[in-house]
Amino acid sequence: MSSERNSHRNAVLLFAIAASITILVAFVMTLDRIDTRTAKNETQPGTTGLARPHPPLDRAPGQALHN
Repeated sequence: MSSERNSHRNAVLLFAIAASITILVAFVMTLDRIDTRTAKNETQPGTTGLARPHPPLDRAPGQALHN
């Protein structure tokens, strides 16, 4: 019975070591591919997000055009 426990314990230990190494390698490979460039926080006045600035509307949505 003792040898069965030891073989089971050895198998679990080997699996834990293999999983730890796999996780460590995946973590290092992920960090290698991270791009550390940052976007500028300075935007032109009137912009929202990535949209280009548009002239303001002189009417509310749903109102008829007055020419």
